[in-house]
Amino acid sequence: MLPAAASLGVGRVVLVNAARVEKSYFDSKVLVPDAVRELLILGLEQARDTRLPEVLVRERFRPFVEDELDSLWPDETRFVAHPGAPAGLPRRAGRAVVAIGPEGGWVPFELELLRARGFAAFTLGPRTLRVEVAVPYVLGALR
Repeated sequence: MLPAAASLGVGRVVLVNAARVEKSYFDSKVLVPDAVRELLILGLEQARDTRLPEVLVRERFRPFVEDELDSLWPDETRFVAHPGAPAGLPRRAGRAVVAIGPEGGWVPFELELLRARGFAAFTLGPRTLRVEVAVPYVLGALR
């Protein structure tokens, strides 16, 4: 997912633990800063770009949403991808922040917390997509 995000010009990626995230994910060597940088550079090489996205890793969902999210994206339109949402990605103007959860989607508590922060839920269709597929799909739809 990181090479795709870098290739498509994403400025910031936050990897946040959620209820349906595999418990061992945050112990993965892929999240070591050098490994993250290598994946981002791979994507930048493909796009012939030099602007490295900022990558933040947060292991606690609720504190991130309640304490950090608004300061990172104070004015952007907010969307949350969720398999159970009734409609596709709505139209928007300007920059956007998109929350894409694990393959199983967000649990109700997480979804409600994001909605309380102004996130509009949308679906990517009837199929459950892996995150590395959902990210470029959403970015393409936003362009």
